[in-house]
Amino acid sequence: MSDKIIRIGHSPDPDDAFMFYGLSSGKVKLDGIIIDHILEDIQSLNMRALKGELEVTAISAHAYPSTADKYWIMATGASMGEGYGPVLISKIYNSLEELKGKKIATPGRLTTASLIFKIFTDGLENVDIPFDQTMERVESREFAAGVLIHEGQITYADQGFNKIIDFGELWKSRFADLSLPLGLDVVRKDLGKVLARTLSVGLKQSIHYGYTHQSEAIPYALQYGRGIDIAIGERFVKMYVNELTIDMGERGKKALETLFHLGAERKLIAPVGTIELF
Repeated sequence: MSDKIIRIGHSPDPDDAFMFYGLSSGKVKLDGIIIDHILEDIQSLNMRALKGELEVTAISAHAYPSTADKYWIMATGASMGEGYGPVLISKIYNSLEELKGKKIATPGRLTTASLIFKIFTDGLENVDIPFDQTMERVESREFAAGVLIHEGQITYADQGFNKIIDFGELWKSRFADLSLPLGLDVVRKDLGKVLARTLSVGLKQSIHYGYTHQSEAIPYALQYGRGIDIAIGERFVKMYVNELTIDMGERGKKALETLFHLGAERKLIAPVGTIELF
């Protein structure tokens, strides 16, 4: 019997690269399964997930309600901010009040950052652009402000930007015990529950391998760091590959339910039924 090919989509970012290092390096193997890694930006992966293209994929938490008919949420692989998250920055403004009537850049229609922006701001005009263009287009004054994701959340102050809101800090002030859900890994339902759980265990083993072999996994992850140094890269990886990434458990599940409730309450996403983790 030939091995089964499973396509796994994840973004070319340090945190995802770190999580998948065990599998991509071949140090973690799954019997009878060949992993084909598909590296694309998260918004592209969200769009693929709407069509159910990949067997396993990273998606934004925001995208899950639109894909819940096709995918289960994996208990492992989630990115959750513990008091930190997407940051709304500007070069010349310092408050939400000053941004009324002005254009604000957000990093993609189905990104969780865009959902969080809409939940916690009211009446502000946003335009979705590629996430890695946000700083330069705010710098040029094309946009009055922009929502940063990935390593820009750490480096914006060094580049002279003002912080208007850290949405992770705002979330923590509202929901003290809950992390901010940002990214998920999901597995397609037509694979069946047995294979879905096997793949979830494999990803968990891959994350564990990265943590126990950081001298290998961190340099590998930093290939995808867009010019950041080792210290910032390691800090970014450990921000978003944490205890809840290994297994979100009930606390992570409750955080997801809270996010989905807020989004549905404001009619930004479809209501989500009972969440089953794999």
